[in-house]
Amino acid sequence: MTFTFRTAGQVLVGPGVSAQVPALAAQHGARTLVVCGYHTDPGQGPLGRLADPTVVRWSGEPTVEGVSAAVESARAAHPDVVIGWGGGSVIDLAKAVGVLLHSDRGVLDHLEVIGAGLPLPSTSVPVIAVPTTAGTGAEVTANAPVLSAEHGVKASLRSPAMLPAAAVVDPELTLSCPPDVTASSGLDALTQCLEPLTSVKANPISDALAREGLARAAAGLRRAGADGSDLAARTDMSLAALLSGMALANAKLGAVHGLAAPLGGMTGAAHGRLCAAVLAATTEVNVRALRERDPESRALARYAEAARILTGDPTAGPDDAVAWLRETVSLLRVPPLGALGLASDDHERAADAAMAASSMAGNPVRLTRDEVLEILDHSS
Repeated sequence: MTFTFRTAGQVLVGPGVSAQVPALAAQHGARTLVVCGYHTDPGQGPLGRLADPTVVRWSGEPTVEGVSAAVESARAAHPDVVIGWGGGSVIDLAKAVGVLLHSDRGVLDHLEVIGAGLPLPSTSVPVIAVPTTAGTGAEVTANAPVLSAEHGVKASLRSPAMLPAAAVVDPELTLSCPPDVTASSGLDALTQCLEPLTSVKANPISDALAREGLARAAAGLRRAGADGSDLAARTDMSLAALLSGMALANAKLGAVHGLAAPLGGMTGAAHGRLCAAVLAATTEVNVRALRERDPESRALARYAEAARILTGDPTAGPDDAVAWLRETVSLLRVPPLGALGLASDDHERAADAAMAASSMAGNPVRLTRDEVLEILDHSS
């Protein structure tokens, strides 16, 4: 077996480690660009100790226009380092800005699918990624999904250069995360452990990360959803998200993300919410398809292993994993696809787009179009 493992240049984890961000930034230079959400006050906390940073605020999924505007602001500031302080979308925007600062071309020139797909530069302005949600693992991934309203598609900028110079994972920053974001981001992290574990591109390192990530999600997800002030649960979920990012960056994902990508372009809904909405139905259809078409598949054993981790029952099988996921989605009040903006008339178009999505290549079984439509119907 031959494989490559990549992650952020440095990973700091634990309550309070975000206090080290100013010192980390100073290692790269004095000029700092901060990308953050509108609920973050860059004049307070560790960010308040930076010397006159340039601030770019962002909310929602990165868009072609938003990335272009942020890059223009960054070029005027000539930063030595970019700090992405926020949820996965904020960190993705920061990574996109960092690498595009070393390019003389625009976003669409490098964007996959809807753009020219030209290679990105091999280097980036150093990025320090500081997640304030526990979900995407964007702090240790080498891509940034970008939404194009014009095309109704979410495509990616992708390059090893986009791996952050440092990932600073401080669970204290997630304590104020609202219940709906806790639920959707946490289920996204869980998905990003389950899919690499069952992926056709799984490897021993991604397996170890995915298993520990699932265990952390099993321990922390429902507790964090019930009590956002539970620091132990928040720590479990921050670790689950971090481990999920490492796992997905080094093994393929699957049909949940294959569906979430086009659904994001069609609805504009947050990525984590879409993953959460289709997770249980996709797992159920995958298990059934494997039993029907590849009953000796290693993936069936992996689904059984995931069930044992999630439920704590040493006798659990794949169907128990489906039941646990369905119950968790219900407990966390995840809205169905219909409530997220997907009309029933759009199911055919969504299925066609999902069939062509790159994440489908990692799914443990090739799903038929009818099976993808079944997932959409059962998730709506």
